[in-house]
Amino acid sequence: MVWYSILPPLIAILVVFWRREVILALLLALISSELLLALHQGETLIGGAFFGSIERVIDVSTSAGNSRILIFSIVIGALLAYIRESGGVAATVNMLLNKGVAKSKKQVGLLTMFTGTAVFIESNMSVLTSGIVARGLFDKFKMSRARLAYIIDSTSAPVCILILLNGWGAYVLGLLSNYELEQSAVSILWGSVAFNFYAIIALVIVLYTIVFDKVHGPMKTAEEKLEHQQIELESGPEASKARYMLVPLLTLVLSMIGFMFYTGGGDLASGSGSKSVLYATVLASAVAYGLLLFGKRFSHHELVDVGFKGMGELLPLVTIVLLSLTLGASLKELGTGVFVASLVGDYLPIYLIVPVLFITGAIMSFTTGTSWGTFAILIPIGVPLIQALGLPPALVVGAILSGGIFGDHCSPISDTSAVSALASGCDLLTHVKTQLPYALVGGALATLCFFIASFIMI
Repeated sequence: MVWYSILPPLIAILVVFWRREVILALLLALISSELLLALHQGETLIGGAFFGSIERVIDVSTSAGNSRILIFSIVIGALLAYIRESGGVAATVNMLLNKGVAKSKKQVGLLTMFTGTAVFIESNMSVLTSGIVARGLFDKFKMSRARLAYIIDSTSAPVCILILLNGWGAYVLGLLSNYELEQSAVSILWGSVAFNFYAIIALVIVLYTIVFDKVHGPMKTAEEKLEHQQIELESGPEASKARYMLVPLLTLVLSMIGFMFYTGGGDLASGSGSKSVLYATVLASAVAYGLLLFGKRFSHHELVDVGFKGMGELLPLVTIVLLSLTLGASLKELGTGVFVASLVGDYLPIYLIVPVLFITGAIMSFTTGTSWGTFAILIPIGVPLIQALGLPPALVVGAILSGGIFGDHCSPISDTSAVSALASGCDLLTHVKTQLPYALVGGALATLCFFIASFIMI
């Protein structure tokens, strides 16, 4: 594809930061992508763009995996509403405070990070679990929801790609298994963990933020504004019980693991993340409903109203997720990822190849909003370089995975960013704006690490 394939994601990012309107940005990017496709295919420009955009939404919606993501994004609204209206959030916060588990900002941050790390099975489940657990605690200690969104987002994907005993590891292993190398695909994948510099640095920066209680840039501004505001804690009926939050949450996590085993035929790493997260969310919502109904907290009709109200609150975010998936599909056909990958070139000095692979992956994942799509495009480019030039396999794969994680975790058109904002109760644009400086610092440090490692190892 040609240079103009990069225009739609650039339009999306520019409009997001200029107009602070994500849905408009995604729509304009989608229409422009379909317009370019119509131009390339010789179709009527206006008709091709209009009908193409609508049909692209339909195609994305009819995909089983995408439909599960969209339904999950709606159903989770009911679960959050049940937990909130039950008073379980406030009761859990009080319980943790009374037991001394969360006596300070540092302890609250560490608890949040530990929760996200423990749920390494699936990135969306990680951010949801840790976000739900910590929302009330962050409010109690006057820490901004932007900080919460940053911590859970910067923990989820990096942890998933470092632990690898999940769908992420299975996916990358499947990509590597298509090639014959001196080392096995499994040993290369596990060896890449030590060279996944961006993921490691992202977690170190999160720990720094938590341990030293330091925030910088736009996030510091958000925290300073919070100091002068009266925070209204999430509450519910008086004399509530922590079980109204903890039991559905445990159901969510444990059933997620169980469904990963089930959908993987007994193999956790082969399980379907999209199926498991949907099944677990529906089951947890049913458990929350049952607890409130049989505990005589609400009637059936009241619970139906609460559930639909919670779903309705998330419709704008579900629209963002749908448009993000649609734009990603359109950009794939337009060839945006392939064009960005081609920038690596054939005439780079050998010690620059690995850093440039990371930078290329970072740009690609940021502009397309997908890490897995970045892996799928760059691994077929990186592995032949390993074979032809004798590059260290683990280092090359580590650079590709690091680049994919960068965009997945900070792009305004990434579904992971949207789910992190959802889980923390933070505005999506506020989350992106406050997290981006941290991601850029991590990206710069990771680039330096890849330069140093290349000079030493190549």
